[in-house]
Amino acid sequence: MAGDYYEILGVSRDADKEEIKRAYRRLARKYHPDVNNEPGAEERFKEINRAYEVLSEPETRARFDRFGEAGVSGAGAGGFGQDFGDSFADIFESFFSGFAGGGAGAAQQQGRRRTGPVRGDDLRLDLKLEFREAVFGGEKELRIKHLETCETCNGTGAKAGTRPQTCSTCNGSGQVRRATRTPFGSFTQVSVCPTCNGSGQVIEDKCDSCGGRGQKEITKKLKITVPAGVDNGTRLRVSNEGDAGKMGGPAGDLYVFLSVDEDPVFKRDGININSEVKISYLQAILGCRLEVDTVDGPTELTIPTGTQPNTVLTLEKKGVPRLGNPVSRGDHLITVSIEIPTRLTTEERDLLVQLAKLRGDRAGKGGLEGFLGNLFQK
Repeated sequence: MAGDYYEILGVSRDADKEEIKRAYRRLARKYHPDVNNEPGAEERFKEINRAYEVLSEPETRARFDRFGEAGVSGAGAGGFGQDFGDSFADIFESFFSGFAGGGAGAAQQQGRRRTGPVRGDDLRLDLKLEFREAVFGGEKELRIKHLETCETCNGTGAKAGTRPQTCSTCNGSGQVRRATRTPFGSFTQVSVCPTCNGSGQVIEDKCDSCGGRGQKEITKKLKITVPAGVDNGTRLRVSNEGDAGKMGGPAGDLYVFLSVDEDPVFKRDGININSEVKISYLQAILGCRLEVDTVDGPTELTIPTGTQPNTVLTLEKKGVPRLGNPVSRGDHLITVSIEIPTRLTTEERDLLVQLAKLRGDRAGKGGLEGFLGNLFQK
């Protein structure tokens, strides 16, 4: 019985197990011979059961997805698939990879790789920086946990005075072979030895320090240099500070992912820095010099005469160093906001009224309010 089992159950190919079960129950109730006497209902019911039988089990579903009906023709229902007792996935994989220049030879190569040096795993660490630390960089001390080669057994996993023994199951090859008889002929299937997990050796007396693993988890202090100009999401790689390798393999790397705290005064825009400064309306009219904060410390800023609200003044090369080229820096952009007093003393009001009269041609009918409005119009 062949067919697209997903189509038979009316589900998509990425349907989960519960969705497949619901579809099966719905269709089984509809086409069960006890409740449906229509011609073809019994055959349809058998198809539904077969489809559920294949798709409800992850192993048979995976074979069906890969090879179609041919991959599951013996699964759960007898037939020649049971005559030779091996999964069709393995048989077809060996058969077709042989035509591609692989086959048992490729499997042997894979087994040999497992018995050789194995590189250690990479590790990730998240590090938070203050705003100025990200701008100028510097040295940071970290504490990491990673696997290091056990010094007691030098990574062998065997107790002092003993050595790992050759695996009797695979005779040290790390592989087991199994002859498979198929309708296409006889094939040799090569897989990783289940006793030694591909290492070719077994440890009878395990190291007391590492429990036979050959590695121990160590907490280590580490100093790294954060370059100037890093930002949120910058990733730093520290070579050979990941987990130790096995069987003499190299260590993995440590990847440090950076995040930067916000600053109450400065806002970053690429390699530029933005901030604001508030001045009085008299400072805006007359101009002045005042001290402002920058990431380099206090700096004198010149406010030109007649500065308007929201004017942006630039302090060149006071921004963020360019990552990888710290000699090149961005600018510090300062937005000027002007404070208009809501209350005036009698003396201040009289002086402003006199000024308004002197500039009556600009004050218009609005009096003082009109004058101030014209004076500070954007």
